[in-house]
Amino acid sequence: MSGASSRRKLAPGRLVLASHNKGKLAEISTLLQPYGLETVSAADLGLPEPEEDGDSFIANAEIKARFVAQETGLVALADDSGLCVDALDQAPGIYSARWAGEPRDFDKAMARIHDLVEEKGSDASKKAHFVCAMSLCWPDGHVENFEGHVWGNLVWPPRGARGFGYDPIFVAEGQNQSFAEMAADAKRAISHRTAAFRQLIEGCLA
Repeated sequence: MSGASSRRKLAPGRLVLASHNKGKLAEISTLLQPYGLETVSAADLGLPEPEEDGDSFIANAEIKARFVAQETGLVALADDSGLCVDALDQAPGIYSARWAGEPRDFDKAMARIHDLVEEKGSDASKKAHFVCAMSLCWPDGHVENFEGHVWGNLVWPPRGARGFGYDPIFVAEGQNQSFAEMAADAKRAISHRTAAFRQLIEGCLA
């Protein structure tokens, strides 16, 4: 991976967020507010979601960013994230959203994770981590990629009504609240998305 000094810098202006996920859009928009960037979502522009057939979080983030940059002629930022569970050989991983089906039912997906871990027996590890890959793509095809993580443990039953996705069953290391119980700014301070975003700031905005 290239060093921060050799990365392409992002100029102030309009940036398309290549996502239809309202929770992600809210978090990313908040992170970008201080940097003079006007954000608009792919959903707002009526763009479809491309098929995410990559074999990693970064590959899928790049697929989305490239598609939106080509369609709009604007710089695009895509996020691909998910939950990796040690006892399930890092599943659901890149398939985290797909485990929730269409329309998204994360209650069902969280129950599936719980049931599968329980099937492993009482000694099964409850360790898990969230991954966030961010891909920043320019209309000429240049891409900068970043990846952040947050480590923790699964809890059951789900706790909290904030956040989104698998947040109610994940407690980060050093915390006693699930991501869905934490205030938005407290979660943002330690999240996988913020970890990836800090790398983006250092590489392309600082």
